[in-house]
Amino acid sequence: MIPVEVAYALPQRQCLLQIDVADGCTALQAVQQSGILAQFSEIDLATASLGVFSRLLDGHTLPLPQDYVVQPHDRIEIYRPLLVDPKQARLRRAAKKRHTGKGGQ
Repeated sequence: MIPVEVAYALPQRQCLLQIDVADGCTALQAVQQSGILAQFSEIDLATASLGVFSRLLDGHTLPLPQDYVVQPHDRIEIYRPLLVDPKQARLRRAAKKRHTGKGGQ
């Protein structure tokens, strides 16, 4: 058995589960086996992004979640979708500073 952690966080609540999985278990299987889906009904594995130690399992730099075989002590993270596009948030903050006259001018 291999010890791994499965992590998920909301602004008001975080969850870090330590589980043991069989050798050859994938990141997706580890999340499914962890029981975290029963605690957080909003998690949709069909659309959620997963990562290991802040590195996205995207099929480019690392394999996809269904292909990534977990290693001992991996922390598998379930990422929430962004509520606001970061570029849009920066534009809004800049516009607000211009409007209120605050800024480094």
